[in-house]
Amino acid sequence: MRGKTIDQLAIGDQESLSKTISESDIYLFAGVTGDLNPAHIDREYAKKTFFKQRIAHGMLMGGLISAVIAMRLPGPGSIYREQQLKFLAPVHIGDTITSQVTVKSLDTEKNKIELQTCCFNQDEVMVVDGTAVIHPPKPSK
Repeated sequence: MRGKTIDQLAIGDQESLSKTISESDIYLFAGVTGDLNPAHIDREYAKKTFFKQRIAHGMLMGGLISAVIAMRLPGPGSIYREQQLKFLAPVHIGDTITSQVTVKSLDTEKNKIELQTCCFNQDEVMVVDGTAVIHPPKPSK
């Protein structure tokens, strides 16, 4: 399975995936990364925060963006070069997040693309906004 090469991409191409964030997702992410911030994993602590409840790790949304890039656009064989993210709103347990990537620019000479990377919740509120620089797979010889 190979992703799209730069010659198969066009500005405006877009892909997405959706996932409902579970309590297990948050605990698994915390375990894998070591990010045990009580804002994510401690219900009593989180009640005293600005958000009044536990929130998902922002980088969990970054992982959902990575999944779209790795598996859909451009897809398998892509090399992640750069990612910038702005966390705009909290993600809570039970939220359904849609991560979306859109081709913003193509540099065929350097085999490099720039993507708009966003995540939206079930209410269509943008919770993450950013850009990524990717090297799509090179054409087979």
